Amino acid sequence: MSFNNANYLKILNFIKNSTHFPQNTATPSIIAVTKTQPESVVLEAIQAGISAFGENKVQEALIKYRNIKVNHKQVKLHMIGPLQTNKVKKALEIFDFIHSVDREKLAMEIIKNINFPFFSNKFFFVQINTGKEKQKAGINFDEANDFIKYCVHDLKLNVIGLMCIPPYNDNPTPHFIILKKLALQNQLRHLSMGMSNDYKIALKNGATFIRIGSQLFGNRQLAKWKSTYLLLIILRMIILRPFLCQ
Repeated sequence: MSFNNANYLKILNFIKNSTHFPQNTATPSIIAVTKTQPESVVLEAIQAGISAFGENKVQEALIKYRNIKVNHKQVKLHMIGPLQTNKVKKALEIFDFIHSVDREKLAMEIIKNINFPFFSNKFFFVQINTGKEKQKAGINFDEANDFIKYCVHDLKLNVIGLMCIPPYNDNPTPHFIILKKLALQNQLRHLSMGMSNDYKIALKNGATFIRIGSQLFGNRQLAKWKSTYLLLIILRMIILRPFLCQ
């Protein structure tokens, strides 16, 4: 596995040449999603100029990024996966942004732990389940306005935007439009939406953070399959070796 600098430059070029961003808004940020990637690949990405990275598991992030963040102060880490309440304190230790605030119990646990001095300057997104999928994280769209107001006004949580993951087989455009409309209603300027397969559509609909994995690091499932296949070949050779030597 290695970092695909050519694809990174293509994405940067698309952002640079896009005419969809208002002049008074910041340039959209690329979050390089490094779940299951080794530390060496992260360092390649840093050398190429990336400073925003995404992980979806707290423990993996702690192991991989603790030293990286000490040695590379510019690196900001984004939690992009579901967050359990019992992992909140550890998550706040390593992540700068959490994109998956989606329920009252989680928001309250964050507030309970946020006052530690070293947990300052944290940023949060409310995750919206735009597809109303029962198996997927995110607050239901129908409950979103009340939950956002609760987080911002009652808890004083530093919510800067909204995040969504459209259903896999759906046209993502309606989901991105819904998210943008909801953000405008609540005066939130940031939208975390768009991945390797739909980031161009997301950017055209106002994304300010795009989460890119396979375009930068290759297909994780394919890499996993190749590793499994290689292991099976090795095991087969070990098992058959006594018979082949006879």
